[in-house]
Amino acid sequence: MAENAMVCGKGRYTLVKDVDDVENGAYDKPLPCFGCGIGWFSFLLGFVFPLLWYYATFLYFGNYYRKDPRERAGLAASAITAMGFSLLLLVIAVFRWF
Repeated sequence: MAENAMVCGKGRYTLVKDVDDVENGAYDKPLPCFGCGIGWFSFLLGFVFPLLWYYATFLYFGNYYRKDPRERAGLAASAITAMGFSLLLLVIAVFRWF
């Protein structure tokens, strides 16, 4: 019975969507900040303005990447860099005091 249904329907295709009516997927739109995303933009610009690393860290721990998972890597890189920068400032402050 199943073979008859397969043979009978073979060669008959139904167009589900019109070719001109293509919808973009959730991740087809470009990322903000010149297409590299807020995380990577904050990471790169953080070398000039380190407070941007802390801003991206706040976004990372606030789960901003749930809106767009492509942001997660850049936000994590900024969070790690902010931690390293904080440790560097702490070491500099300790050596100045002692």
